[in-house]
Amino acid sequence: MRLTELLKSDEVTISCELFPPKQGAQLENYKKIVKEMAAVKPAYMSVTYGATGGTSDYTVELANEVCNVNHIPALAHLTCASSTKEKVASVINELKEHKIENILALRGDIPQNADFPLPNQYKHASELIADIKAQGDFCIGGACYPEGHPEAETIYKDLEHLKEKVDAGCEFLTTQMFFDNNILYNFMYKALKKGIDVPIVAGIMPVTNASQIKRIVSLSGNMVPPRFLAIVDRFGENPAAMKQAGIAYATEQIIDLIANGVNHVHIYTMNKPDIAGAILENLSEIYVTR
Repeated sequence: MRLTELLKSDEVTISCELFPPKQGAQLENYKKIVKEMAAVKPAYMSVTYGATGGTSDYTVELANEVCNVNHIPALAHLTCASSTKEKVASVINELKEHKIENILALRGDIPQNADFPLPNQYKHASELIADIKAQGDFCIGGACYPEGHPEAETIYKDLEHLKEKVDAGCEFLTTQMFFDNNILYNFMYKALKKGIDVPIVAGIMPVTNASQIKRIVSLSGNMVPPRFLAIVDRFGENPAAMKQAGIAYATEQIIDLIANGVNHVHIYTMNKPDIAGAILENLSEIYVTR
């Protein structure tokens, strides 16, 4: 199924993200995680490519497990910063072979101490999107940053680059995580004003331990609302309480998004089916599974 069939409807969709193993020996265990995640009935499941390409060898195999074994629509990530054009073409051919129709096209993090781009690499996600479009009939998504890309001078410069992705053939966008819904609403207004009118999927990260929030802030610079910091301060040293509070906070965010017309939500699960399941159970009358 092409994801735009879901994302252009008024139906509420809750989807989940997985990451593949770093080593082949872990693959069978990760396939069990896929099965457990599929059991909670997300609208679709995305499989990451690895920020530095380290886990990319198993992206297609895990996406195949999602789509063709567990019969959940799969969204395979494809990152170009650490891949050559030849490697990208090879992955595209693998996706065709497995009849996986949906690709999330990303530039990705530039590897440290690397010359980038080399002549056989893509420089921007917009270039990758255009090339995927030329190589097959895929439904292509891209990433967006409600607080602005860390490398962008301003949010408006970032929106200019985002419009280039859409013009290149990006059919929907998935946001970086955020913890204050007003940031997303403000971003969506600016994006629409810029002529970006493709579906936007809200990315939600359930923070279930205190160390997560420190890492998130250090890597992405996300703004963390005082009310959430208070939760971390109060429950951070009690793992069970922090998990419960993190699930509750993510649930509250999702309910507010849907109440305000943002019908499509993507949960960054960190490969934890129990957390995704708990959130979807909280939404059992709001998100009606197929």
